[in-house]
Amino acid sequence: MKTHVLERLQRIPQWLRNKYAPGALILLYHRVADTSLDPHLLSVTPRHFAEHLDVLRKHYRPMSLQQLAQALRERKSIGRVVVVTFDDGYADNLYNAKPLLERFDIPATVFVPTESVGQVFEAWRGELERVLLRPGTLPKILSLSVDGKTQHWDLGESALYTDEVYKDHRGWNFFAEIDPSPRHSLYRALYLLLRPMPEDKQQDVLDQVLAWANLEPIRDSPHRSLSPAEVFRLAKDGLVEIGSHAMTHTPLVALSASAQREEIQRSKNDLEEMSGRPVVSFAYPFGLPTDYNEDAVALVKEAGYKCACAATTGVVGPSADTYQLQRLTVGNPHTMTGEWDGEAFAGVMRWMIGK
Repeated sequence: MKTHVLERLQRIPQWLRNKYAPGALILLYHRVADTSLDPHLLSVTPRHFAEHLDVLRKHYRPMSLQQLAQALRERKSIGRVVVVTFDDGYADNLYNAKPLLERFDIPATVFVPTESVGQVFEAWRGELERVLLRPGTLPKILSLSVDGKTQHWDLGESALYTDEVYKDHRGWNFFAEIDPSPRHSLYRALYLLLRPMPEDKQQDVLDQVLAWANLEPIRDSPHRSLSPAEVFRLAKDGLVEIGSHAMTHTPLVALSASAQREEIQRSKNDLEEMSGRPVVSFAYPFGLPTDYNEDAVALVKEAGYKCACAATTGVVGPSADTYQLQRLTVGNPHTMTGEWDGEAFAGVMRWMIGK
């Protein structure tokens, strides 16, 4: 009987649920930039981001993450509240996103993984993109030694990747059902292999990939993260809150309890020193239910954070757990293919929390 009732409730149109149980929406962005390749759909162009903010300012109640967390604790109304957040601490958050946030007077929280500060964020992901998804010639066979076992991949004719083929396939993304070439399949396989690994193991595998491709590590990249000085500038006037995204952006569930505690507490201390402000918001790296556990949630509370965000999709209801707040990834391919312009964004907002 209980299951039957739940199934019936799930069939209630979203707009009707919004009318009788209004909630808030936390938006998850990563980058605001024009990019030639975006295999993980992390970028929104500055023009489209401005259109998004215009929709929020005209039709919703923009609020900071801490204001929302406080409203939840005090059981205040959160209907049509929208919070803007960014994960990963890219430098374009300062140079492209912040001026637009200032123009529309909309607060935001930027979650920064501290060991990426001043570095090329997630160098392994940028390197995989450079090696496999850009024009060039590679050896046909890749052999990698991982945890004492050797794995092999064969690129076949795709070892040669011409400018013409690159142009045909540069719109491909990781969430597509079909891989147009063995290069794209290899990119997917290596991403899934590297994603859950601790940083030292990632680097070992990446070194093998670069040696196979006969490439030197990249020294500069559009994936560049904020520097310590830029973290300070981003937080200086208070419109943008700096939150922690742990230290190494490793899924916390892959770490021991002591290593999790170090990631959670030390990142807080380091970001407070960089920003000159208290750091009281946390976002779990990657943020899916398989990426963190109850121990991580308890450690976040113990460290003195006031709220924490996940990356599971959903509306924040009045009884939401402030240490496992759901968010909506902007441009989520499961909701709509490709980057959202202002009209598409407005449509998603109406569906999620009404107008």
